Amino acid sequence: MEKEIISHEITKEILKKFPNSQIITVNHYKEVFSRPRQNYKLQELSKKLILAKKREKFLSPASSLCQNFGHPYFYYANLIVNCIFNCDYCFLKGMYSSANIVIFVNIEDYFKEIDEILKKHPLYLSPSYETDLLAMEEIVPFFSRFVNYAYSKENLILEVRTKSVNYTAIKNLKPSPNIILAWTLLPQEIIERYEKTPNLSLRINTIKRAIHDGWKVRLSFDPIILVENWKEIYKKFIDYIFSEIPASKIQDITIGVFRIPKEYLKRMRKKFENEITLFPYVEDIDAYTYSPSTKEELLNFISSKVKNYIPEDKIYTI
Repeated sequence: MEKEIISHEITKEILKKFPNSQIITVNHYKEVFSRPRQNYKLQELSKKLILAKKREKFLSPASSLCQNFGHPYFYYANLIVNCIFNCDYCFLKGMYSSANIVIFVNIEDYFKEIDEILKKHPLYLSPSYETDLLAMEEIVPFFSRFVNYAYSKENLILEVRTKSVNYTAIKNLKPSPNIILAWTLLPQEIIERYEKTPNLSLRINTIKRAIHDGWKVRLSFDPIILVENWKEIYKKFIDYIFSEIPASKIQDITIGVFRIPKEYLKRMRKKFENEITLFPYVEDIDAYTYSPSTKEELLNFISSKVKNYIPEDKIYTI
């Protein structure tokens, strides 16, 4: 942890949950997180927490590779860097040289910057862009703090992305019309092959609880991964989703094929050799993705199946 935030209330709250932890103090988190010659694969097996203070750029414009749902002011906030889940396709593997998790404890400074932006224009914000806030809630209560903060912000829309089944982070909170819980769902075959996350049925059960309690829920079928028998796999997946979740209760759905910034994939290929990194992608502006014909086939097929359940104007593709 950084020496400057040792006495911060969030730091103290986190430390209570790890009473037997070994504490190493540093002047700046990058002394540890950004040092050269790190072993990313080894760190993934035993991730460490790095507690730090964010000193600038609390909010950033979201990437053009993300769906903005028609909102011109789409930003993200990285209160936590890196994720407890290890998905083979995740862009974070190419974004950072370390697999350890950084928590910026000074959430109050993020709120100050959001307040300043809201004085100028509305804001569509994803605070769960480089991590999974719901999955981390038992360690650091950022999700609940964001929810409580957002209640009184009429021009703020929060989209919290997750693969978590940690409903204890939600059940005692009051749903708000300006908060969207966006669950990423992929076929169980894809989850078993490329993710280390809760299985599909557990996520669906969590979604049903959230809908029952009045939360706005978005489903994200993203990234679509090209695998053998993909049409059969994704058709079965979509039919299963809507046999369990009432389509009328879904806010909307986003569908996106695998895509990743060029530099990130280059770094991933140096660390990992697997089906994801070694696939012969093509260049699409600043990203690698499937060929235009393959991308079109994937999106058209899956969109056509989703349209059997959801109105077309609630389906977003990228």
